[in-house]
Amino acid sequence: MAIDYSQRIPNNVDLSGDRRLQRALENWQPRFLDWWKDMGPDGTVNFDVYLRTAISADANGWANFGYVKMPDYRWGIFLAGQDPNRVIAFGDNKGKPAWQEVPGELRSTLRRLIVTQGDTEPASVEQQRQLGKTAPSLYDLRNLFQVNVEEGRHLWAMVYLLHAYFGRDGREEAEAMLERHSGDPDKPRILGAFNEKTPDWLSFFMFTYFTDRDGKYQLASLAESGFDPLSRSCRFMLIEEAHHMFVGESGVGRIVQRTCELMKQHKTDDVRALGAIDLATIQKYLNFHFSVSLDLFGQEASTNAANYYTQGVKGRYLETRLEDDHLLTNATYDIDTAEDGRIIRKTVPALAALNERLRQDYIEDCSRGLVRWNRTIEQAGIDFELRLPHRAFNRRIGAFADLHVSPDGKVLSESEWKAGEGKWLPTVEDRTYVTALMGPAIVELGKYANWIAPPSRGINNQPGDFEYVRFN
Repeated sequence: MAIDYSQRIPNNVDLSGDRRLQRALENWQPRFLDWWKDMGPDGTVNFDVYLRTAISADANGWANFGYVKMPDYRWGIFLAGQDPNRVIAFGDNKGKPAWQEVPGELRSTLRRLIVTQGDTEPASVEQQRQLGKTAPSLYDLRNLFQVNVEEGRHLWAMVYLLHAYFGRDGREEAEAMLERHSGDPDKPRILGAFNEKTPDWLSFFMFTYFTDRDGKYQLASLAESGFDPLSRSCRFMLIEEAHHMFVGESGVGRIVQRTCELMKQHKTDDVRALGAIDLATIQKYLNFHFSVSLDLFGQEASTNAANYYTQGVKGRYLETRLEDDHLLTNATYDIDTAEDGRIIRKTVPALAALNERLRQDYIEDCSRGLVRWNRTIEQAGIDFELRLPHRAFNRRIGAFADLHVSPDGKVLSESEWKAGEGKWLPTVEDRTYVTALMGPAIVELGKYANWIAPPSRGINNQPGDFEYVRFN
């Protein structure tokens, strides 16, 4: 499916055929560009960046690489191809044709889901606004910018849906997404993880590994939606999201690799003295970002999640590949929850447990990256293993929010928690050290900061000394 770049707003939805919608989005576009200028990557307006840009909505050959100034990036509205025979795969509307318009009784529900997803996209750009100034290499700087522009395009995807299908309410919600800002005390972003700071590259890599992975699972669930335009938007977004998680996994992996190299070379665990990040600190950052990201899935037992499923607006991960009745009326699911200050295993209706089932899919996916990171540590002959903490650790939302739980799942008193917190989560000293390690951006071709290893290969198979960013 080709994308029309001849228009002011590139798209594959025949925007020129709807003059009212086209005018509304063309009115929103300069506001978006003002937001990018004010809240996007700082001081980068004139940089030429080697970026990929979508040229079709097909999974194969959809990206074109070339130098682009980020304000000139071809943001637009790209949906995956339409299946005219698609039917709703789950819930009370199972087997009925997918909706091409918003059912009146689901208008509020769908708008809330779209706004919540859309709000995360500009939030992460805002969180990462200053990171380019401390980039460990041109390769990493380019990857940061690629993530940023694609998050901007994902915002466009949700804004299109709001303008096209939700009338005045949708237009107002689209405006509000540019008025909220990450960490703003008066107008914060909707979800807590997107109000956290991303002050350093270890945090960035953890964010793109853990928090963007939550995005993968939320998008995949919405891609099952009976509202076909939302499904098609999310399916295209998932293609781009894969690179964001690659940036996170490979970034953490390269930090682990460099730390192990220095430990082995100098026969010491004290790599801070060598200007690197020790494995214990990496584990603390892992604990923090994983636990914060778990909160994004919501309550363990949720009436809202059950209603979304029954109504056909949000499915399970890879819904159509699951072998059951896709109604779940009489099905059950076992979850961990809290009761009388204890962690217990409880059987609940499967419909109520949909958040927890999605969280479990996410946890299993997260664990695969740790296998690869731990293989690097093991091959270096180092006796250390990175681990995911217990799902109840450091939670602020859900059944475990009022419990103090250690990484291995032991319920603690408040005094026990305070005694161990500095061993499990980044301290002020840890964050000060990591932030100080970042230093000015490394902009020499083929050079990398001392605390991170080079990648195994370049973007689009470019050589190690490729000029990913040109400073003008």
